[in-house]
Amino acid sequence: MANTQGPQGNQDPAGSTQMFRAFVDEAPQARQQAAAPAGPRVGVIVGVVVAVVIVAVVAWLALK
Repeated sequence: MANTQGPQGNQDPAGSTQMFRAFVDEAPQARQQAAAPAGPRVGVIVGVVVAVVIVAVVAWLALK
């Protein structure tokens, strides 16, 4: 990885300052995205429950 220099000209050989800034800039977006999937998750759960009910009804009718 190339050496990066901070605002004072000090070398940061690991690039940790740049990675920290990227993390800080990205952190609020990650929190917003983590809260968003609650709606689609409910839809998936309802779909699975409906599919299980349909399979159960078909099996009951087949065995009747």
